[in-house]
Amino acid sequence: MDHFLYRDGRLMAEDVALDDIAAAVGTPVYVYSAKTLLRHYGLFAQALEGLDHLICFSVKSLSNLAILSLLAREGAGMDVVSGGEYARARAAGVPGERIVFSGVGKTREEMRLALEGGIRQFNLESEPEMRALSEVASGMGVVAPVTVRVNPDVDARTHAKISTGKSENKFGIPIRKAREVYAEAAALPGLEVVGIDVHIGSQLIELGPFEQAYRKVADLTATLRADGHDIRRLDLGGGLGIPYTRSNEVPPLPLDYGALIKRTVGDLGVEVQIEPGRLIAGNSGVLLSRVIYVKEGEGRDFLILDGAMNDLVRPAMYDAWHDIVPVAEPAAGGATRDFDVVGPICESGDTFARARPLPELAAGDLVAFRSAGAYGAVMASEYNSRPLVPEVLVSGDHFAVIRQRPTYEELIARDSIPEWL
Repeated sequence: MDHFLYRDGRLMAEDVALDDIAAAVGTPVYVYSAKTLLRHYGLFAQALEGLDHLICFSVKSLSNLAILSLLAREGAGMDVVSGGEYARARAAGVPGERIVFSGVGKTREEMRLALEGGIRQFNLESEPEMRALSEVASGMGVVAPVTVRVNPDVDARTHAKISTGKSENKFGIPIRKAREVYAEAAALPGLEVVGIDVHIGSQLIELGPFEQAYRKVADLTATLRADGHDIRRLDLGGGLGIPYTRSNEVPPLPLDYGALIKRTVGDLGVEVQIEPGRLIAGNSGVLLSRVIYVKEGEGRDFLILDGAMNDLVRPAMYDAWHDIVPVAEPAAGGATRDFDVVGPICESGDTFARARPLPELAAGDLVAFRSAGAYGAVMASEYNSRPLVPEVLVSGDHFAVIRQRPTYEELIARDSIPEWL
């Protein structure tokens, strides 16, 4: 469920009409619903009720400070994968003890940043990274709490570019090597083993792969405890998918996911951490765009928008589907027309949809890309020197711009011309 519904012929974000936002801020623009964000976070809290747990929002899915602050006020922790994301979480008011540092390529500078500012744990991805953290922490005279990310060789049955739990993926250490890696971690100075980490992919639409992975982690917990390790925390990652269309792909509910966690690891006496991003943020946001031209081609018609692949790259990168709907409610049962929906960038890949049936639209009309809250604005770029898309947060009957659109002058001012030119 989300809070983007038609009312009196206009698509609304909660109690604000999207065409009013477009008129005030311009297009393209991302719009988020605070109620939807909080509702989806609350579903995970409900699902894990009765377990000692922490829900760490995946910052890489949507990193705006206002969003992070909104969730932090609800008690959310944060899962970060870079020094910049760590700095954003701290700036949003998240204490270090609620921040988990993941990612396969943490630098020594990032390690120092987190150790100085406070950190709940580092999820280590490799032996070289583990040894580097030991050197950094020892040099600072501190102890770094760590888990090791194990790769359970489980096929998440998701898109190849977002699968992370198979043996050929770059993430984590093979689970068969866990005992020797944990033995080394326990022996290294400056490290404290606190648990196990696993994450098998993103946009999973069935629970089977989770169950396979979590049962392997449960077995590993018993083994490592027998080896003398104090395994008191299990980081189970994220990855639960969302419905990107209204017709198919119905992912499991958070309550079903929570029940799975309880039956696979709930009796181990551990604190459970999860790191959802997409399910909290995805359906909480839309991308608004305006039709520039309707172009009749040879055997196909094009809807040319002011939004482009630099604003929403998922269709170009992942062949991802987003429902595209007019902001002015179309007549029920009205005629549709097949359009290739494209942007103005000089790339054939700047295509959002092919032969998509849509109501008749004209230049100046507004459309909304649904389910664009996750991996939308965070993956935007300034390709073709197009300024980054602004972001707006709606709460009830009011809205605020939470990231401004840069001017051309601001975009250009970041460059400099050497004196010798």
